[in-house]
Amino acid sequence: MSAPGSTIRRRRLLLAGGFAMLGAGVRAQPTAIEQLDVFIRGTRSGRAAFVQTVTTPGREGSAPRTKTSSGLFAFERPARFRFDYKKPFEQIIVADGQTLWLYDVDLNQVTARPQAQTLASTPAAIVATASSVSALQNHFVLENGPEVEGLQWVLARPRQAEGALQSIRVGLREGRGGVDLVALEILDAFGQRSTLRFSDFERNPSLPASLFQFKPPPKADVLRP
Repeated sequence: MSAPGSTIRRRRLLLAGGFAMLGAGVRAQPTAIEQLDVFIRGTRSGRAAFVQTVTTPGREGSAPRTKTSSGLFAFERPARFRFDYKKPFEQIIVADGQTLWLYDVDLNQVTARPQAQTLASTPAAIVATASSVSALQNHFVLENGPEVEGLQWVLARPRQAEGALQSIRVGLREGRGGVDLVALEILDAFGQRSTLRFSDFERNPSLPASLFQFKPPPKADVLRP
């Protein structure tokens, strides 16, 4: 027969071992910044539909003004992306690796800017051009935000505060085989908020090179500020 003290010791060991096994089976929830790093490193290309809502503060006590547009978005790291706005007005934004093109269809007007000087501290850097979170932190201060609407949120603030961009929030959700981009919220220095919601996100599709090529249409006015 076992001595009472020996039995108590065995029970304590079994209890301690049970808690150790329980602890080993619980995996820490990744932070939002860690999820962003998984998205950046694991998503070399992507495409989705989007709806964009732009809210502009009202003047002198008037209600805020809201405009909604929609279209398609695609990107391929490290330097190419495309927005095709379909409604209510057609507009195309293409980054081909060298030049950022903006084409207003109604005005038949094209604006072309050197891409390297334009994108480093913009939302496009977070979504489509950064190679890692470490690279992103050269231009942004990143913070983990609370989980809202089932999404992990990262708050990004530009390190150079004198620009027009005040902050960006990135909403991510763990999907099948990786992390999906779900939302992007952009607040500028004038209080205007732009929210993009992505749907039918496709991770790492094979995209044709022609998608990221742009040639100004005939007779279009081309501006190079």
